[in-house]
Amino acid sequence: MVAVVLGALIVLSTVAALAGWRWPRRLRGSRPTLLRHPGFWLLVVSGVIYVNQVLCTIYLMRVWHGDPAFIARYLPTGWFALADDNPVISSLAEVWPRPELLSWSLLRVQAFLELPFVVLAYLTICRWFGAEVFRRAAVWPVAVSYTATFCLIELSLANPYTTDDIVLRVASGLVTPWCVARLTAGSRERVGSVAELAAFVISAAALGALVLAVYDTALLYNLGHLAAAAPTMAAAAGVLVVARLIARRLPAAQAGPGITAVSASLGWFLVFFFAPALPIRYGISFGTPMLSAAAGLVIIAAAVACGVHEAARGSAMPWRAWAVELALAAVAGAAAACAGFLVTGGYPEARLLAAAGAFFILVIAVCAALDRVVAAR
Repeated sequence: MVAVVLGALIVLSTVAALAGWRWPRRLRGSRPTLLRHPGFWLLVVSGVIYVNQVLCTIYLMRVWHGDPAFIARYLPTGWFALADDNPVISSLAEVWPRPELLSWSLLRVQAFLELPFVVLAYLTICRWFGAEVFRRAAVWPVAVSYTATFCLIELSLANPYTTDDIVLRVASGLVTPWCVARLTAGSRERVGSVAELAAFVISAAALGALVLAVYDTALLYNLGHLAAAAPTMAAAAGVLVVARLIARRLPAAQAGPGITAVSASLGWFLVFFFAPALPIRYGISFGTPMLSAAAGLVIIAAAVACGVHEAARGSAMPWRAWAVELALAAVAGAAAACAGFLVTGGYPEARLLAAAGAFFILVIAVCAALDRVVAAR
C-alpha cells in the first residue's frame, strides 16, 4: 500500500513540477534584507531543532531514565544515540523543573519543523543560483508533495504519537509556504561562468553536507553523534563561507556555449526537481526504486532540453557540436558520479550528494575545456 501511494506521489509531483514552471510565484516584498533571506531562517530553524534535542534528552533522562526503548522499538535502527553523558546536558537535567512537560519535544516538535528545514535549505540553494530560479521554485506544490510523503512515512512507522505528528505536519504544510512567500529572490543573475558554477556547486555540496549532519545528529535524535560530526560540520561550514564570499566577488564573465547550456540546464533542474525530490528519495527505500529512477531521468531530460533550447537561442554553434560536447561531458560526469557513489559510505543521501557533486564538477570541467577548444578553432 505504501509503495502504491508513494508511486502515485512520485508521478503526480513530477507532472506538477514539469507543468507548473510557466507560472513563477509572486513574492511579497522586494527589498532584500537579512530577515527575508531563506539562509537566515534556515539557521534559525536549525537552532530551534538543536534546542529541542537538548530538551528531549532532558526529558528522556529524567522521565525515562535515559532509556528510549519505549519509542525506539517503533522506528528503524539508527535513532536515539543520546548525549546523556554530556556534562552540560546532565547538569541541566538535574535542575530542570517539571521535566514531564517536555514530552512534546519527542517526535512532535520535529514533525512540525522538518518541512521548513528542508524547504529553506532548497530555497537557499535556489537563491544562490539566481533570482529567476528562486521565483520559479513553486512552494505550494512542494508543501503538498512533502507533507503527503512525510505523513505516509509516519503511517508506515506507526507509534503512539503518529496522530499528533500527522496533525502537526499538515499544519506545517499550511504555514510554511505562507511564510516562505515573504522571502525575497535577491538581485543576483543566474550563475553563468565557470568560476560561478564551480562556486555554486561547492556551496551546494557544503550545505548538503551540513543538512545531512543535522538530520543525523538532530532529526534522528542522535545528539550523541554531534561530537564526532563536529569536525566535518566545521569544515563544511568553512568551505561554505569561503565559497559564498568568493561567489559574491566574482566579476561577470562571458561563458562558452557548453557552460551556458550546463548553467541553464542546472537552473531548470533545480526548478523541476524541487517538488518530486522527497517522494523520489523515499521511493528508493520503500519499494519503487525503478519508478524513482524513471522520474529522475525524465526530470533530467526535461531540464537538459529546456537548458539547451535556452542556450541555443543566443549561440551560432551548430547543434551537432552542442550534442557532441554535452554527450562527452555527460559520459565523463556519469563515470565520476558512479565513482563518488561507490566510494562514499553512510546514508543513501550522503552517497547521492557525493555522486551529484562529482557529476557536476566533472561536467563543468569538460565543458570548460571543450569551450576553449571550440573558441580556439
